[in-house]
Amino acid sequence: MGAYILRRILLIIPTLLGIMILNFALTQFVPGGPVEQVLANMRGEGDAFASFTGGQGDAGQNMDVLDGNGYESEYAGARGLPPEFIKDLERQFGLDKPPLERFLSMMWNYMRFDFGESYFKSEKVLDLVWDKLPVSITLGLWATLISYMISIPLGIRKAVRDGSNFDTWTSGIIIAAYAIPGFLFAIMLLVLFAGGSYWQIFPLRGLTSPNWSDMTLVGKALDYLWHITLPVLASVISSFATLTLLTKNSFLDEIRKQYVVTAKAKGLSESRVLYGHVFRNAMLIVIAGFPGLFLGVFFGGSVIIETLFSLDGLGRLGYQAALERDYPVIFGTLFFFGLIGLLIGILSDLMYVFVDPRIDFEKRDT
Repeated sequence: MGAYILRRILLIIPTLLGIMILNFALTQFVPGGPVEQVLANMRGEGDAFASFTGGQGDAGQNMDVLDGNGYESEYAGARGLPPEFIKDLERQFGLDKPPLERFLSMMWNYMRFDFGESYFKSEKVLDLVWDKLPVSITLGLWATLISYMISIPLGIRKAVRDGSNFDTWTSGIIIAAYAIPGFLFAIMLLVLFAGGSYWQIFPLRGLTSPNWSDMTLVGKALDYLWHITLPVLASVISSFATLTLLTKNSFLDEIRKQYVVTAKAKGLSESRVLYGHVFRNAMLIVIAGFPGLFLGVFFGGSVIIETLFSLDGLGRLGYQAALERDYPVIFGTLFFFGLIGLLIGILSDLMYVFVDPRIDFEKRDT
């Protein structure tokens, strides 16, 4: 198993490199870079895309402008600005170098975990990620744990009582829950329980209260749980439904196999057969979905949930960086996200072996 883990760790390097190459190449063709953002802000547009879409100003004139020497400028919105100023902006952002040189320099810094400094926030990318990490971990970890704690027992119960009234009613509820978009469910929770129009039970925003540092240890824990209840519930709604049905179908498939019939014929109790034999085999496919579920909540749904509940996490950080074309934050968070995703994939394989020690990845590879 050790050799397999080592190979998986070594594969992280080319995988991350491929991810970074693809995304770096894509950014070279996307309009509205950091220089354009600065120029747009100076002209009062607030968005570099206004020059391209004609949102403000004379779009037709902005596309072909002349710099101070009478030459056409490559930047829309550079009208009336001296070329020295534009060149100085490029030097500040490191855009005066060829793309290949910039990419190699960036990857060399990333190998030393030097992610640089944000263009517009004057903070190190690593510090920004570290500050936002608790919010995203809270949503991802709690939503995943609660989904598994509810879905696995419920899915097993549905498999055992397949076709019963319990199975029919719970399936209806699960399908209805799956059909509700997470953001819509989050808005409903805010309206009902966060002072929208009915009850002021839970706080409207933030991960902790302003006086959190003055609370006792128990008070801090309760305040933390009080704040995360609604965001976590909104994150759980769709994953809960998917995981429950996955667990049920997996157990149904195993229950119908011959070894289960043989075990029952030997006089073993239903619980002994279910948890001593079926559970180990049926849980493999459920565990396989753990990385996807965690990463989906951690990276995907966090943007909307963080925005609705005013949580300052990695989702909002990455979204704002993409709008501002803050390349150090974009590539830094992308590298960080990719590394976490690959490490969780290795953790998933280890969980396979933990559930079923008969699995040996080294023999499979040979």
